[in-house]
Amino acid sequence: MEDMSAIVLEQADRLFQQHVNKNVLAEADGGKWPAPLWAALEDAGLPLALVPEAAGGVGLAAGVAANLIRRAAFYSVPLPLAETMIANRLWADAGGNSLDGAATLAPVNPQDRLTVTASASGVVLHGTAHHVPWGAQASTALVFARDASGKGFLCRALPAQVRPNRARRNVAYEPRDEMHFDSVQLPASDVRPAPDYLNADGLMPFGAAIRAQQMIGGMERCMDYALTYANERVQFGRPIGKFQAVQHMLAVAAGHVAAASATADALGESERLGDDGFAVAIAKSRCGEASGQVAAICHQVHGAMGFTQEHPLHFATRRLWAWRDEWGAESFWQERIGRMICAAGGEGFWPLLADRRDATRVA
Repeated sequence: MEDMSAIVLEQADRLFQQHVNKNVLAEADGGKWPAPLWAALEDAGLPLALVPEAAGGVGLAAGVAANLIRRAAFYSVPLPLAETMIANRLWADAGGNSLDGAATLAPVNPQDRLTVTASASGVVLHGTAHHVPWGAQASTALVFARDASGKGFLCRALPAQVRPNRARRNVAYEPRDEMHFDSVQLPASDVRPAPDYLNADGLMPFGAAIRAQQMIGGMERCMDYALTYANERVQFGRPIGKFQAVQHMLAVAAGHVAAASATADALGESERLGDDGFAVAIAKSRCGEASGQVAAICHQVHGAMGFTQEHPLHFATRRLWAWRDEWGAESFWQERIGRMICAAGGEGFWPLLADRRDATRVA
């Protein structure tokens, strides 16, 4: 299995190197959907990476899928690959077939609440979801909604209810659309009871797990740029990487990356990346904190060059600034950590840290 995982990641790296370049990223910033890149991802089977083989997918372990998401983020892939991977897995767990094309997840904001009511042919979906990734461009939106009793449902919806004047973009120019589900009628085949693991927090832990892995990939890219620049940029007769002050900054950034990576690695031990609520809270919080520090340090190492459109550093740092706030910023997840610890009590504090199965139960 390790050999197969290494092969998948190596092939994915080659695919990203071949199809993702500065021109593709610049066109995506302008709103163009990179169709050849998405076709290559589908040909490689990456959107089905997390779906079990028995359900027609690739069947990658969560840890391998996490590394795949990181590598996509390392190359700043301007597509909802991670969202599609998670959506296909959740829909498969609910008994559905693979989703067509690119998929997105909704709702994203903790305060957004979508509801369903029964109809003669299925259900009616109500509510508004803000900042939905690629909401207008994705082929499918996998929506989590609740009925009047609080029971959760997964709904497969077409992103046809987006108001054009409310289309948004984050600081990385990634589409973050406002989707209005104004009494959207869905057939029974597009609605399924949500798996039990979604009933507590819906899609929030899974979206946060995606962003945590992406932030690791983005930080690794920033460090790669900064180390290369520090060894190439000569000042006062020697590379700036030889100066102790620059070495210190890079060491601080590397420490943040290492600490954040450790928390994100823990998510790979679960079955679907977002199962463990306590681990997700820690990872999203720590990765968000690290992203701000690493982006600032890497820009400082680059000096004025790092703030130009010509240098590709901004493709990574703008994504870090955006991702740290999506699916719950640090403060949201830090509060969640505090609530979990208080709920566990004094005697449960150490088991909560040492055994994440307890964390899942508390969550």
